[in-house]
Amino acid sequence: MEVLIRFRGSKKLYGSPERVRAHIEELTIRPASFAPPAKLDKQVDISITYRDGWPIYLVTPRTGTTTRRAIYTHGGAWIHEIVGFHWRFVAEVAVRANCEVTVPIYPLVPLGSAAQVVPVIADLAEELVTEVGASNVSLIGDSAGATITLSAAQLLCSRGIAGPRLILLSPGLDLTFRNPRIARINPTDPWLDVPGLRVAIEQWRGDLPIDDPLVSPFFGDVNGLGPIMIFTSTRDITNADAHAFVHKAKEQGVNVMLSEANGMIHVYPLLPIPEAKQARTAIVEAVAS
Repeated sequence: MEVLIRFRGSKKLYGSPERVRAHIEELTIRPASFAPPAKLDKQVDISITYRDGWPIYLVTPRTGTTTRRAIYTHGGAWIHEIVGFHWRFVAEVAVRANCEVTVPIYPLVPLGSAAQVVPVIADLAEELVTEVGASNVSLIGDSAGATITLSAAQLLCSRGIAGPRLILLSPGLDLTFRNPRIARINPTDPWLDVPGLRVAIEQWRGDLPIDDPLVSPFFGDVNGLGPIMIFTSTRDITNADAHAFVHKAKEQGVNVMLSEANGMIHVYPLLPIPEAKQARTAIVEAVAS
C-alpha cells in the first residue's frame, strides 16, 4: 500500500501548495463521481434523498429492521469525493453490525466550508438520536471526515443532546499543525504533508479562525461527548494530535480509547490489507454493541 500511495503521488501533492491549488481547480471543473459501486447492490439496499441540495445516501442491511443507526462522513482532505474503499467500508458496517448507515455527500472546497457543513451533520445526528436514542447511534468518520464528525458531535452537545458513540479514523484535530511531533513523524508518512493541506484548510475554514471548534475540534468542549474510539497509526502525521487529544479528553473524564497501529499509514482500517481486518472488526463490534 505504501508503494501504491507513493506511486499515486499523494505525498508530492500535499507537499506543494501550488499543486493543491491546481488540483482543487481541476476538481471544481471536473468533479469526481460520488456514486456507490454498483456491486454493493448485492450486499445492501441503497436509497437516496436530498437535503439542502446534498445527496444523502441510506445504506441498509437486508436482514430486516434494526434500531442501530450510523452516520459515515468520508475523508479526502476536504477536496476529494467519497471513493470505493469508503463505500466498501460502509457496506461492511451495515451488514456486519446490522446497522442503517447514512452517508452525506457534503460540498467540498471551494463550495463547502466548515460553517456550512458541520451544522448539517449535527442536524442529521440529532434526528437519529431523537429517533432511536444516543446509545443506538454511532458517528463515524475518517481523516477530514473524522474532523467534521468530532466538530459535529461537539455542536450536538452544545445543544444539550446526549452524545452518541464516536469512531474516528486518523482524525485531523488541530489544524494549526503546531504540534512539534508532526515534523518528526512527517518523513515516515508516505501520504500526507502539511504545506498542501494548509491550502485546503484555508478554504475550508472560510471566515472562521483556524482554532474555531468547527474547524479544529481539538479546541472544542469535550464535556458531554459519548464514548470515543480513535484509530491512529505511527506513520501518519495526524498521530501526534490524536495522542494530545486523548490526553486532554481523559483529563476531563471522557470515555476515550486510542487504538494505535505501529508501522501503519493514514486511515489504514479502510485499506485492503490484512492489518485492517482487526480494526474493522473492532469498529463493527462497537457499532453493534
